[in-house]
Order: sequence, then structure tokens, then C-alpha cells
Amino acid sequence: MSSSPSRDELKAKLNLETSRIHWHELQTYFARGQVVRVSPDLDLLDVAAELAADNKQRFAQWMEKGQVGDVAPETAQAWYDRNAELWAVVVAPWVLVQDRSGHVLH
Repeated sequence: MSSSPSRDELKAKLNLETSRIHWHELQTYFARGQVVRVSPDLDLLDVAAELAADNKQRFAQWMEKGQVGDVAPETAQAWYDRNAELWAVVVAPWVLVQDRSGHVLH
């Protein structure tokens, strides 16, 4: 039996570490290139769990579709201008962020 946590256990742990944060508070991480944008049509915890598991193939698929990636300068400026409140979770050294402000959850 493996001693590593299951994906469900990992997601439960990450869920406890997920919080809402204002973009102004993330400027240092953004400047270091450590902020990863996650599309609102993805589950933030799924993405965090795949990053923690180092699933490069899954990340490559998301990046190819534009669902995960760097925060574009124009997005960063828009978020800065309105000090957007984002959902964030840390998978060191990365901070994954998701803007759900214009997204309706089904």
C-alpha cells in the first residue's frame, strides 16, 4: 500500500488552503512569474492536484487549450485596476488563481 495521499485526500487538503484574495496582494508573486491563471471553466482544485502530482501531460493539454497559463499583462492590469478578488491556492512555488467574477456556476 502506498503511503502517498490519494487524489481525493490531496484535493481535500488543497481545499482547506483555497481562499479568496485580492489581486493587489499577489503583486510580488506575479512579478516573480509565480502566478498561474486557471480558466473558470476548470475546477481549481483539480488543476492544483494535477500540479502537485506533477502531471505534465495534463498541464500541456490545458495550456494548449488556453485554460491554464501565465497571466497576460492586459489581464493583470484589468485585475489591478479593479483590485479583483480571485480564488487562489498555493502549490509552492506557484499560486494558482481563478477569476470567477463573470462566471456563472451551474
